[in-house]
Amino acid sequence: MSSAEPTTAAGPRAPRRRVNPLPFMVPAVLALLLALWAGLARLPWSLPAGAALAPLHGPLMIAGFLGTVIAIERAAAIDRFWTWLAPLATGLGALVMLAALLLAGATAGSAMRAGALLFALGSLGYLAIFALIVGRQRTLFNLVMAAGAVAFAGGNLLLLLGRPVFQVVPLWALYLVLTITGERLELNRLLSPRRGDRPLFFVALLLLLVGLLPALAPVAGRAALLGARAWGLGLVLMALWLFWRDIARKTVKLPGVTRYVALCLLSGYAWMLLSGLLTLRHPALPAGPLYDAVWHSLFVGFVLTMIFGHAPIIVPALTGVLVQFRNRFYAPLLLLHASLALRLCGDLAGLSGARRMGGLLNVVALLLFLATLLTSLRKLEPRQRAAVE
Repeated sequence: MSSAEPTTAAGPRAPRRRVNPLPFMVPAVLALLLALWAGLARLPWSLPAGAALAPLHGPLMIAGFLGTVIAIERAAAIDRFWTWLAPLATGLGALVMLAALLLAGATAGSAMRAGALLFALGSLGYLAIFALIVGRQRTLFNLVMAAGAVAFAGGNLLLLLGRPVFQVVPLWALYLVLTITGERLELNRLLSPRRGDRPLFFVALLLLLVGLLPALAPVAGRAALLGARAWGLGLVLMALWLFWRDIARKTVKLPGVTRYVALCLLSGYAWMLLSGLLTLRHPALPAGPLYDAVWHSLFVGFVLTMIFGHAPIIVPALTGVLVQFRNRFYAPLLLLHASLALRLCGDLAGLSGARRMGGLLNVVALLLFLATLLTSLRKLEPRQRAAVE
């Protein structure tokens, strides 16, 4: 999700690469679609093969889809052949997991372990990419994203060792939070942490790391509650810091795609803040509606909103295809926020119907966004290509 802020209607032109990134997207998109199917089954909606797929919702969505897409972006930036092994492995992990479950008739646990090996290998490859990046440029934003890569590898290794998904989720969450935070630091270099506001940033980062301890060494009782509350407070402080320091507070006043991206960023920080507050109020939950509210306010509200905002920037950078921005991009964004609010109201008030309908509309919003994105793609004309070279 890293790139420069949009400065032209066409966006950046993709450089010539030795490896075409598009084939690596195929297993990622398949993982996304089946993760959405599994997520609906968890709500629960009655769907074919839904009961079998439901336990795989988290691994498919985070490791299979997001892990592959983020690794594709980094591999494309480095463009060495070995860097493409990371998205190849995570994408194949999703395919192996699905094949074991749907074709070989394995149990959900066996299917998860089958894919987890490839997820772990892919995340180690992604970590190797960041070892190279940090070796070249030891900056704060690269170190933050490298820490995210460590969390991703750690989560996938725990999954491979058979840890339940709810213990792995905090590591995956840290991976996404640090990846997005590091990328915002990279894009906001002129607004990087100043001497006066660095303590808040580093305190938030420390609290997020402390909050992982119960996941790494499972404990119960007071220790688990303290760890969860450290995580929640870390999210709150990081969201406030990002909201205050991000250049989006300035660019939201500009027209067109720039305002759209800024609104995605600022609203995403609001959902991160809410996730932190919910964690402080309802810490250390292994399952249930409140667990759903805590994590989906982060994964749907924060992470997916960031994807909505960065896609018009990243797609041209990777493919050289213009995303022609129109106001219709606001429709899936508004639907995502409204449906997530409905889902969380159902979670918090014990209204299963509102929770189920909100979850269904979450999926509709994401599919509507993908349709809007695909129908907005335009090939760059030679004159446009020359303008952005």
